[in-house]
Amino acid sequence: MQHTVLITGAAGYVGTMLVERFAKRSDVARVIGLDKEPLPDLIKDEPKLTYIQTNTADDWEEHVRALAPDIVIHTAWQIREIYGNRPLSWKWNIEGSDKVFEFAYEGSSVKRLIHFSTVASYGAFPDNTIEHRFTEEEPFRKTDYLYAEEKRITEEHLEKLFAEAKEAGKAVPTAVVRPAAITGPRGRFMRIRFGLQAALAGQLKDSFVYRLISVLTRFVPVTPRWVRQFIHEDDVVNLVELLALSEPKGTYEVFNICPPGEVVRGKDMAAAVGKKTIMIQPWMARLPFAFLWHATRGKVPTAKGSWKGYSYPIAVDGSKLTRVYGYEYQYESLDAFRYTDGIYESFVPDEARNPKP
Repeated sequence: MQHTVLITGAAGYVGTMLVERFAKRSDVARVIGLDKEPLPDLIKDEPKLTYIQTNTADDWEEHVRALAPDIVIHTAWQIREIYGNRPLSWKWNIEGSDKVFEFAYEGSSVKRLIHFSTVASYGAFPDNTIEHRFTEEEPFRKTDYLYAEEKRITEEHLEKLFAEAKEAGKAVPTAVVRPAAITGPRGRFMRIRFGLQAALAGQLKDSFVYRLISVLTRFVPVTPRWVRQFIHEDDVVNLVELLALSEPKGTYEVFNICPPGEVVRGKDMAAAVGKKTIMIQPWMARLPFAFLWHATRGKVPTAKGSWKGYSYPIAVDGSKLTRVYGYEYQYESLDAFRYTDGIYESFVPDEARNPKP
């Protein structure tokens, strides 16, 4: 069967890699890329790509319907909170996602839907422990961190729309993936933007504020229970390809996507970028997060509630995908963070290369 794949957020970090991957397959005739941003250089010469520059919250359905996609992968998201404009964020993220889901369930060409969620929506709370691993059976919790909260609400909408479509006989097999922090050579060296790894590594140099942050992180501030889990970008693309093209094991499936093994602690992240740590308390993180958010009008993405993810652990169990689909992760969490191996390793400057021994 020749597939037509619709990828929303096709100009984004994950979306662009998915366009590349699916376009290389002989059983994919067309990839439809939909994004509010211009066509990225990485995929501009892809002959199988039909690119539509528009927001998911706008009118795109008629155009895409005529191209008859049978697989829909929804990655589009305004991750960085828009300073002073939460209603626009709601429109782009919540209403835009609703339109994608409704399109998939309208009963036309779509046979498979994959939606990108996040582990952040389990919620960073003081009673979380480093030892506990959240599973897919545990509910998301309401938080004051907009990114996590909008993802939580979007999953609620998706479940409701799926149930309504199932009752009407129009539901299609749906998979929700909840990734840990995604990293890898492309994210670290081809798309340098403000983020944890770029800040710790001193890669932010395009403005006075970013240079100041690089100076402030000469020592890595670490709270006592700050941990992260990382998933390599290659694993993300591989497992989405598996879910999209395998026979679904269920009609509505949810997967934490995160490699097994130990969490990555603050001292491990600091060591990976060649820096020493300085211990701070959560309240000491909260104050500079709020200051940088308002002082830079959101250019530094330390929005309300984000300091909690720097202070309280969210650790998940990502083994369900292996049990159900047999997927074996290629990279452990710390290896994904510190080494430069991967499909996009050729884009890493020679002086920055750090392949796994």
